[in-house]
Amino acid sequence: MSSLISPSGQISARRLASMLGAWRSGSRQGAADLAAAIELQVLDGQLAVGTRLPAERQLAEELGTSRTLIGAAWDRLRESGMVESRRGAGSWVAARGRGGLEPSLPESADAIDFARASPSAAGGIIPALDTARVALADHLGEHGYSDRGLFVLRDRIARRYTERGLPTTPDQVMITNGAHHGFVLALRMLAGPGDRVLVENPSYPNALEAIRAAHAIPVPVALDAAGDQGWDIAGIEAAVRQSSPRLAYLVVDFQNPTGLRLDAEGRERLGAVLSRARTPFVVDETLVELDLDGDEAPPPLAASAPEFAITIGSSSKSHWGGLRIGWLRASVDVITRLVSARFMIDLGSPVFEQLVLAELLADPTPLLRRRREEFLTNRDALVGALRRYCPDWSFRVPGGGLSLWCRLSEPMSTRLAVAAGTHGVHLVPAARFGAYGGLERWVRLPYGLPPERLHEGVRRLSAAVRSIRAGAAGGVDLPVT
Repeated sequence: MSSLISPSGQISARRLASMLGAWRSGSRQGAADLAAAIELQVLDGQLAVGTRLPAERQLAEELGTSRTLIGAAWDRLRESGMVESRRGAGSWVAARGRGGLEPSLPESADAIDFARASPSAAGGIIPALDTARVALADHLGEHGYSDRGLFVLRDRIARRYTERGLPTTPDQVMITNGAHHGFVLALRMLAGPGDRVLVENPSYPNALEAIRAAHAIPVPVALDAAGDQGWDIAGIEAAVRQSSPRLAYLVVDFQNPTGLRLDAEGRERLGAVLSRARTPFVVDETLVELDLDGDEAPPPLAASAPEFAITIGSSSKSHWGGLRIGWLRASVDVITRLVSARFMIDLGSPVFEQLVLAELLADPTPLLRRRREEFLTNRDALVGALRRYCPDWSFRVPGGGLSLWCRLSEPMSTRLAVAAGTHGVHLVPAARFGAYGGLERWVRLPYGLPPERLHEGVRRLSAAVRSIRAGAAGGVDLPVT
């Protein structure tokens, strides 16, 4: 328990006010800023779960603000699930923060979305839809339920794995409703309440949420986002030895959010660690096809320990998230078990979308080449904009993927997300990417938008930073153009 919290679990208004510091009560979003400041203390472990919060009147007096503002901040915290209240019992911290207090995206067609690393559809989708519509006629006389997926699609996915150095048959592939669906299936089959799941830190937020939803416990191992290697293999080995996780979740190709890629030697070492411990692991390859620099690709991580690996992939980044088609690749025995486990969640993936993706994968090279060129242009535009408008931020230019992981000049990620909303930018606090919050010196910026929108988005972020430094979020107004 933090030294700032009394043994009884009650924190005084004076102590809480001291912890919050200058949270900009005079801003136009005072309640949002106060809620975000309290969330930051939870994220950093200064306010433990169960801590009773001071009465609204007492805190208002200490902060020199109104009870109305305090009540509005409490309402935001309750809506996010971080705080609970009961008449006569007061309010208390109910759950460790997960970055849920994000500013609402302004109701404007000109708002810039930096929250999602989800690009628009790739060129070539419409012709594939037309071809799939014709092919659909051959399936209309069938029942339409496909627990493993259409053979033609599984065959083309298996062929791609084989080309990349992981020999695969169609029987080792199961089609899912996106990569996240595949991860949830594997998670539910292999881990249960109280089980530990090893994860990178930072990691993909939806995977962390899925682990918590399964009442499992994430075991984070820090990535060195500024280094060349990134993965601490010795640290992973120690975590495996000490915590005996039932499962590991890893993103080794243009890791989300850092953009790091583990080299071939690192994959061999990591696979050996997991194999010796007999730890099953899920490898998320959602971004594997977005190699922007054209470097020689290392073999799939699953090749280093195929008996323990489950690989998940998706068409969401390479083609379009609207297709909602992904896949699992594992041993035939594991695929059979996953098919049985699937019936608890759904009965198969839609036939038409599978036919569309099968057509796109019939000759994937031209489309992927254009897609990589598009994202390379976007990445370089974002890099240029950051160097112009935010020169005191540092980042490593990734060789692929869809985002930059930027180190801020000061710990203000949650405050920046709040302030950015007043400047027409939707931004996710970096705490969302941490297994237990924190990461306040970082922010993820996707480059799925066109160059001109990226440029304008960074310009607005620089204005948001200036407003924070001026002491009032939104205090510096720029025209939204």
